[in-house]
Amino acid sequence: MNGTELDAERAMALLREGEALLAAGRREDAAGALRRAREARATRLAAHGLIERHGLEGSFAQMMGLDCAISPQDDIFHFFDGHPTSTNPLRDYLADGWRTLSELMLLLESVDRPLLKLGSVLEFASGHGRFTRHLVKAVGAGGVTVSDVVEDAVRFSRQTFGVRGFASQARPEAVRWPEHYDLVFVLSLFSHLPRGSWARWLARLWDAVAPGGLLVFSTHGTEAARRVGRALDGEGYAFNAASESSAIDAQEYGTAYTDERFVRAQVRALMGEEAIARFEPTWFWHHQDAWVLRRD
Repeated sequence: MNGTELDAERAMALLREGEALLAAGRREDAAGALRRAREARATRLAAHGLIERHGLEGSFAQMMGLDCAISPQDDIFHFFDGHPTSTNPLRDYLADGWRTLSELMLLLESVDRPLLKLGSVLEFASGHGRFTRHLVKAVGAGGVTVSDVVEDAVRFSRQTFGVRGFASQARPEAVRWPEHYDLVFVLSLFSHLPRGSWARWLARLWDAVAPGGLLVFSTHGTEAARRVGRALDGEGYAFNAASESSAIDAQEYGTAYTDERFVRAQVRALMGEEAIARFEPTWFWHHQDAWVLRRD
């Protein structure tokens, strides 16, 4: 059933009923009421949280074998929840993280650096764990460190998934790396950066890569710009001060478009074009370009 078919008042009544049934130890009946409450946007996350926390029938953890808790502050989940094409936002959000894992693993295999052979991974600009939960299932919490400029996001991932984590900074030069990593994975950060900080972040993140390690990042490339009718400037760059994030200033985190020529020029200037191990257009989500840099 679509969430729009259940009004908010009825959904709240079902949520309260589910809570009362749980308190009375009637787990099966509680699961039924909460699954119905989960269909409505007004009560979706609250009902989902109770189902997952208590391991009730219909939990996503039963199907996926990982922690499926979702933070109420998760902007990416709310993007799915408000998107007109998403008929099951919880499923779509969780499946999207799994898709990212498969795309990353295939990309790493193509440069002969399998994910499961890497000792340490930094997920930078990690958000509230859309991808982190799947990464943890693959390599274990002990091999994962997360970082995000939103401190609540880091706190949620540390508490929920058992990973290490530290808050990022608004200025790349202010970030201090606690160690170096075999893989630094930066999904959909460079697709949001203004011109003034784009190369600065690339240089700073490169410093987090261990010798022999990889920096993998994504960009809105030529095809992404074409789809929205955005013209690029003479360097192959464009920026709009708007994004799906409500937690970061749009002037510092908007929507950026960069063609292959622009990115190669930045890499060439900072670490030499020989660092590029692979470039794949529209690799992530069949939308963002993928870049793999190797630190030899």
